[in-house]
Formats: sequence, structure tokens, C-alpha cells
Amino acid sequence: MIKYKISSENPQSHYLNIEMVIDNIDTNTIELQLPAWRPGRYELQNFAKNIQRFEVSSSQKNIPFSKITKDRWVLEVSDFKEVVVSLTYFSNVQNAGSSFVDESVMYVNFVNCLPYVEGRMDEPCELEVTLPSDYKIACGMAHENFVFSPKDYHQLVDSPMLASPYLQCQKYQVDEVDFYVWFLGNYIPNWGKLLSDFQKFSEKQVKVMGDFPEKDYHFINWILPTSFYHGVEHRNSTMIVLGPDSEGDGLYTDLLGVSSHELYHAWNICKIRPVEMMPYDFTKENYFPTGFVAEGVTTYYGDLFLVQSGVFTQEQYLKELETVLKRHFEQDGKAFQSLVESSFDLWLDGYVQAIPHRRVSIYQKGAVVSLILDLMIRLRFGHQKSLETVMQILWERFGKTGVGYSLEDYQRVCEEVYGRSLSSYFKDCINGNMPLESMVNELLDAFGLQMQWNEEGKIHLEIMEADNENLKLWLNL
Repeated sequence: MIKYKISSENPQSHYLNIEMVIDNIDTNTIELQLPAWRPGRYELQNFAKNIQRFEVSSSQKNIPFSKITKDRWVLEVSDFKEVVVSLTYFSNVQNAGSSFVDESVMYVNFVNCLPYVEGRMDEPCELEVTLPSDYKIACGMAHENFVFSPKDYHQLVDSPMLASPYLQCQKYQVDEVDFYVWFLGNYIPNWGKLLSDFQKFSEKQVKVMGDFPEKDYHFINWILPTSFYHGVEHRNSTMIVLGPDSEGDGLYTDLLGVSSHELYHAWNICKIRPVEMMPYDFTKENYFPTGFVAEGVTTYYGDLFLVQSGVFTQEQYLKELETVLKRHFEQDGKAFQSLVESSFDLWLDGYVQAIPHRRVSIYQKGAVVSLILDLMIRLRFGHQKSLETVMQILWERFGKTGVGYSLEDYQRVCEEVYGRSLSSYFKDCINGNMPLESMVNELLDAFGLQMQWNEEGKIHLEIMEADNENLKLWLNL
């Protein structure tokens, strides 16, 4: 198997020392690829720019190699059965998708810094991490004495590791699945309340989806002294970076929101995946038109599960919904692009400030159109069906089977649940750019709510009928 070793001879320099042993060579050349992007952020990130030194050797003999793209190498190995690749990787960025090392922390997103051998991504591999004996490790992969044995490269790079002697951890259980909650930073959790709240929204999500995709799950939280809000989904873990650590109740609310969102990704994107990403191609952009399903539906349900499980009050949920509505209608309501176009263009400018009125957010508008569809289905079937039904079918047909879904598949399942054509909905909400204010308010009216504008053009979500039966059934009050 291919074996990796990671250490840091001088952590204060922020360099990781990486060794990759490639055995069982039976060709004249092999090609190494360092991923150009990472799952969860659909833009090219060019991790290779952080490599300071790159060398290849065998039995203390240098091996010729050449670089053929910015992050791909060809190794001339005709006379060798085993070679060692050595590189140093600069790790000085604290966010949920990067890597960082200093005298008290080693945080590695392996997708940043571990190359793979073309044609051998599906082989088992081994990773040994050199750490002080008092370090604890938070990671979705199990380890024995700091040695990991992932079943393939895909598991390896979808399992970030946070290591430090100062990690805190507690766990809870849902349907025999262990859920671990890890913290690093100047933060003392109220473990009783936190575990109760996390168990509630986790139980709700598992109940809605029918079962959980993994045998265990890890919420890995790094709390910083500076303002931060970032979470990244992985197959059986999420890496979350939040701050400032002095924020108090606001920090806890953020933690609940991002944790519920990221947990739902364990189904939606980690397993229910667009066909264009089956499998991931780490060498280039993986364009897909259904980003609004992957992120918009997840944004919508991340908050909704919190109120439906009793973690949020109605007031807290409606405040979060108002925020989503404000972000879309106040910022992007006049944008030219459709959700499909903006999903495709994530790779172009999805994570930076766009030119005025060009792009919509697949998170915010994606959540708004998910709200529209959910309320439409609920009203048609007296809450006996909902957008949950759509996601349950996607899980059974595409998630559990490992078959990617297309935009056409998504529309077919939505229409199957609704029982009639949704061509107008997909034309206006998904493939078009028409304003959605009147459509949203027409539906909200049936739930005793209205979206209103003040004189400054700011949106407020008003409760018009406090004791509305549809509202109670929707929010499970």
C-alpha cells in the first residue's frame, strides 16, 4: 500500500514534513497529483503553491521527475520498485478547509497536502502522524498510536484531523451511532445543554431520513479569539471554526446553526451527490447545476430541524428565516443569473464578491426556493408530504445506491411527490431570474406570516396570525 508520514520538525515555522512511500511499481513512469480543490468548496484553490520543497528518491538515490501542470508530476521510475516522495508544506491558515501547525496544534486537511498516484486512488493506504504523546486527535478516521488505515485515498482526504493536548470531547448516541463533539480553544461548553440540544437535532434528522449513513460522526470545533464562521462537511465529520470566543450566547447560536447544517450534509452531498461529481475529479473543475440542492436545501433544513426538534423556539427560527430572506431579497433579488447558472459558476466567482446584480447565492436563494417548494407540498397534502419526502426518495434512490442524480432527476422526484407538473416552479425559481417576493408572500400568508419592507427598503418577517395551525404543523410546535 501507499504509505504517508506527516511530522513537523519545527512547528513554529508552520511547515509540515511529508513523506510518501510508493511501492509495487511496475511501470516506467508514474504520475502524482495534488488535488486542485477540496470537497465542500467548489473553486480551484491551488494547494501546490504551499509546497516549499519537493524531492523524489530511492535507496538514497535521486529520482528524475518533471512537473507537467501546476500540481502534477511525472516520476521516471523504470529501474525502481519503490520510491519516496518528500515535500514540505506551509501550514499557517486557520479556517475549516486549510492546514495549520504550531507548538500546540497540528491541524491538517489531508486534501491540501497529500498527493495521490494516478490509477491507485482506490487502494488502501496508511498514514502515520508524528505527535507528542500527550496529544489527542479529533478525526473521522480511527487511529492506533497515531497511525490511520483508510480504505482508500477518498476516505483519507475526506477526514480532516485536529490534534492538540488541549482538546475536549464528549459524546452522545442516536440509534447506536456514536456522535462525538470536540472543542479546541478558549471555550468551556455547557456540556449538559449542548449534548441535549445536539442529540435533539441529530435524532430529528435521523428520523426524517430513516437512518444514518455512517457508524459514527465527529463535530470538530475550533474556537478562535477573532470573528469567524466557517464549516465544512465530510463523510463522517465536520470541521467548524467559530469566533470570537467571547461572544457568549451568539457563539452558541452560531454553533447550533452550523452544526445542524453540516450534519445534514452527511446525507445531502456526501452521499446524495450530483452525477457530475461521481467520482470527484481533483484535477479540474467539476461543474454541476444542482448546487442549490446541495447547499440551498441544506441551509433551509439546517435551521428548520432546530425548531422542529425543540432546540429553537418559534421566535428564534423566524429570526433565522428573516435573515435568509433579507440576504437574498436585499442583496441578490435583482440578480440576472438563475440558480442553475450560479451553481455552475461557483467555480468562477462563487466565494468572492461578484459584480453588481450578476450572481445569486445558492445558499440563500437556494433556501428561499426550498421554502417555496416545501410550503407548496405541505399545503397541497395537508402536511402529510413535504420537501422531506423528496429528500427521503433521493436518499433511497441515489444516496444509498451511490448513483449520482441529475437536475432532471431532481425535478422528476419533486413532481412525483407533488403529484403534478412543477414546470412553472422550475422555470421561474430554478432556471429563471424572476422576482420571488409575491410567490413567497402568497405562501407565507397561509402560515400567518408576511414579508414586509420598511421605508429604508429593509425586510421584516411579521407574524400576522399567531395561532396559525399551518405554522404549528410546519414548525412541529
